Amino acid sequence: ATVHVATTAIVSYEEDKIEHSKQLSRVFEEAQPVLKSIRQELNSLNIERTLPKKRSSKKKSEAAVAPISNSSTIGIEGKAGKSHFTVQVGESCNLYKTTKRPAMSPKQQQPIIADLHGLTKEEALCKLDSSLPQWIDIAMKGSYPFVIPVKIVCGCGSQVLSEVVENWVRQNASVANAPKRLHA
Repeated sequence: ATVHVATTAIVSYEEDKIEHSKQLSRVFEEAQPVLKSIRQELNSLNIERTLPKKRSSKKKSEAAVAPISNSSTIGIEGKAGKSHFTVQVGESCNLYKTTKRPAMSPKQQQPIIADLHGLTKEEALCKLDSSLPQWIDIAMKGSYPFVIPVKIVCGCGSQVLSEVVENWVRQNASVANAPKRLHA
C-alpha cells in the first residue's frame, strides 16, 4: 500500500509541474506583445553614456592689488611660535582620554585663561606654578575624566614666554597640550 501511495504522489507531482508550465506559458503569451513594445521603446531611445565631468583645477587668482612695501618693516621677520596655548589640566592618567569638550557647570561658564603678557620668565613660571594646584582642584571637583581646558596667553612678542610655557607643559605631568579640535 505504501508503494502505491509513493508512485501516485510522484505522478501527481509531475502532472502538477506540467499543468503549472502550461498556465505559465499562457501568461507569457498574453504578456508578449506588451513586453515586445517596451523592449522596442527602450531600444529606440538610443541611450549613450556621457563622459564624466572634468574637474576644474583651482587656480589661485593673482592678487588684484599689488602688495605695498612698508619701509618700517624691512629687516623685521614675521613672528614665530604661538601666541597662546590651549592645554588640558587634571588627572594625569586621563589627560589623553578626552575627546570632547567637557560640559561646563554653571559656575564655570567662562573658560580659564591665564594671561602672561608683560611678565618676565620668572614671573610667568611663578604664576603658572601657583595656578596649577587651583586648576587641578577645579578639575578634580568636576566630572569624569577630571580634566579641564585652560588657555595660556603668552603674546606674540619675542616668543620668550612661548618657550617658557612650552617647557612648563612638558615638565608637568598634570598638563598636556589639548587636541586641536578642543582649541578655542
